[in-house]
Amino acid sequence: MLSKSQAKAFFLGGTIITFGIFLGLSWNSLSNEVPKKTHVENLTSQVINGKHIWEKNNCMGCHTILGEGAYYAPELTKVYERRGEGYIKAALMSTVPWGPRGRKMVVYALSEQDANDVVAFFKWIGETDLNGFPPKPDLKQ
Repeated sequence: MLSKSQAKAFFLGGTIITFGIFLGLSWNSLSNEVPKKTHVENLTSQVINGKHIWEKNNCMGCHTILGEGAYYAPELTKVYERRGEGYIKAALMSTVPWGPRGRKMVVYALSEQDANDVVAFFKWIGETDLNGFPPKPDLKQ
């Protein structure tokens, strides 16, 4: 059994050591891992504008990206890989509600430039190293 002063020292020592480990791992992630996996060197003004368009139109209100957002509409992290540029641009530039599987997408009728920017954003997101997320579906069932 620990005395009160020993318990206090044990608690404070454990807290300081754990906090030090946390700071070290955070520093390692932010300085080494994140830039390697996200390909920061590929961030262009077009990609950044695509992200702003994504946010301005509240696309996360229906879609998920990188596992964040709503689950009403499809996950879009790897949409560029799955569907390609033409499909994405057709959906974003459409002047009628886009509803290939029953659910209707809001009509955004984006300009060609804005659609290209969103496509660049999706392409950049799809090229990040996500350690296998989202998993490939098992189509054998």
